[in-house]
Amino acid sequence: MIKVLFICHGNICRSTMAQFVFQHMVNNLGLADLFYIDSMATSREELGNPPHYGTVQKLRQVGIPVLPHRARQITWNDYADFDYIIGMDTWNMRNLDRMLNGDPEGKVFKLLSFAGSGRDIADPWYTGNFDETYDDVVEGLEGFLQYLRKNNKL
Repeated sequence: MIKVLFICHGNICRSTMAQFVFQHMVNNLGLADLFYIDSMATSREELGNPPHYGTVQKLRQVGIPVLPHRARQITWNDYADFDYIIGMDTWNMRNLDRMLNGDPEGKVFKLLSFAGSGRDIADPWYTGNFDETYDDVVEGLEGFLQYLRKNNKL
């Protein structure tokens, strides 16, 4: 089983969007049994809160199921439980490096790096643009699936 954890600042916008979109992708590909997919935050600001209404609205618009979820913060104890820990932006990556003792097993990646880009996933908390965030997330996730295929993980 491939265990994937998506990370953003609060775990209510980008990381939950990535979690639900990726779950939808692998379900449609008939690969759901190969994955365990979750999301968490680097901060404590939104702990216990559900996905942001903008994320929920965008996913409903494109026909992707919104799963039950409450924001949680990643801890060092979570590190051993996942194969891939995927951050949404440069600040997430810096926080993950600090929180996960420098990523000793090389599990931490920036989502758009899988699409050959150093860009950050647009943060709709500040931009209000959930369409742009969705497009960025899909681009990164398609790249991640290609990465897994290329590396014989699928």
